[in-house]
Amino acid sequence: MKEDWKPGTMIYPLPAVIVSCGSTEEEYNLITLSWVGTICTNPPMCYISVRPERHSYDIIKKNMEFVINLTTKDMAFATDWCGVRSGKDFNKFEEMKLTPGKCSVVQAPLVEESPLCIECRVKEIMALGSHHMFIADVVNVRADQEHLNRETGKLELAETNPLVYVHGGYFELGAHIGKFGWSVEKKNKK
Repeated sequence: MKEDWKPGTMIYPLPAVIVSCGSTEEEYNLITLSWVGTICTNPPMCYISVRPERHSYDIIKKNMEFVINLTTKDMAFATDWCGVRSGKDFNKFEEMKLTPGKCSVVQAPLVEESPLCIECRVKEIMALGSHHMFIADVVNVRADQEHLNRETGKLELAETNPLVYVHGGYFELGAHIGKFGWSVEKKNKK
């Protein structure tokens, strides 16, 4: 039997990502977010939602660029720490021993320890309430070569042990149970 709850954000799991921003080393900052997702495939677009009082908000708004860095189980401590500490008080790259890397298209740094870095340019900012949504074009993706399957041309992202967020907790993925379309796939007849 189900029970009514107050309206809330209960769509989980979500990726736990570190968003990097800033156009100069002095301005570089990291913010952990889970209010992040895909909006459109063609053209590739995504969003992040940030509270206006967060230090990164003004940096992203000024530069209109950011990088979504997917995180892994090995990055869990740094991911959490970057979400509860302010860039006003700490150099998060230095504190967490993360390496700022050069992007191909945007000026914001990427996080070298991340297996996949998504370079984004902001198209629109929507004030929604507690958070403002940065709607962005994906202008480039940088992936670790070790997770590229040269035979299939596919990025084996599940191999990176991605970190996900579920209602206040961080988790790793469980066992692989199927692939897109497997429920309707035709079986080979012998």
